[in-house]
Amino acid sequence: MKLDGGLDLSGDARAIADAARAAEEVGYDGVWAAEAGHDPFPGLAVGAGATADLELGTGIAVAFARNPMTLATLANDLQLLSGGRFVLGLGSQIKAHITKRYSMPWSHPAPRMRELILAIRAIWSSWSTGDALAFRGEFYTHTLMTPFFSPGPNPHGNPPIVLAAVGTRMAEVAGEVADGLLVHPFSTQRYLEEVSLPALLGGAARAGKARHDLTVSLPAFVVTDDRSAQTARSQIAFYGSTPAYRPVLELHGWGDLQSDLNRLSKRGEWDEMARLVDDEILGTFAVVCDPDPGQVATRALERWGGLVDRLSFYTPPPQDTLGEMLAAFRALGG
Repeated sequence: MKLDGGLDLSGDARAIADAARAAEEVGYDGVWAAEAGHDPFPGLAVGAGATADLELGTGIAVAFARNPMTLATLANDLQLLSGGRFVLGLGSQIKAHITKRYSMPWSHPAPRMRELILAIRAIWSSWSTGDALAFRGEFYTHTLMTPFFSPGPNPHGNPPIVLAAVGTRMAEVAGEVADGLLVHPFSTQRYLEEVSLPALLGGAARAGKARHDLTVSLPAFVVTDDRSAQTARSQIAFYGSTPAYRPVLELHGWGDLQSDLNRLSKRGEWDEMARLVDDEILGTFAVVCDPDPGQVATRALERWGGLVDRLSFYTPPPQDTLGEMLAAFRALGG
């Protein structure tokens, strides 16, 4: 199992470079940069220049805020800048953000995502082979590529594409046309085992792929004190208020909680939402244990070992115990 960290994009270029170097030095295999208040691609370019072996991925970049050509170009450039260490992590976001924040079209998210990834691969193929670009789909059409605009073959190959998914249809798309699954942090062991992984493998089977052809990555909730418990309760409540994530709660018999959380979110009652996440719910979504690094590693591997290939912490562990914790994972075979 590979262990990953996050890359904070809120500072200047020097701060981002220092953070990337620190992640490499402490022993992380990779870092993910989220698209929240900042675009992840520039920060990862800075991180690539500051490191030698660290893998760098978007976790996630909002796919439908862009188009296949822009994503193909950005990913190709990051693959060049990093010397082959880039991972293109994509997610759909929800309709309100795509239409109201980005002013972009929204329709049939799973088929659209499938076609978007196929279009990216078609563009990369045209650059690599020099063949005419001739991608025609329902949502995207790319039929023009002249030598002036082609970067040519990437000497490091094309970067892997991993796809974030909660629902079964998007997980199937990840298995069929992507190289892996970015598990949403609002997932449980049971949901992963009974819903997400079967859907992923169903999609993979249609493309003649097996489990070993895919990478499954998870940002896990780990609770070791009151602070991390409150952070996890708040975030679980926030995610649980989203109607698209209701199936996760319904699997555990907590479907009504989603309605309650959604109603409270519309009134801005965030503290009350967190109080609805009781200890049973918290322990289902999060590994809850003592802060001892060995205990954290043992409990996390008991829950997620064998299910995921890459693990990161939704809330980063304290910096003074991080190296010891990563060493404990390695010692246990993580």
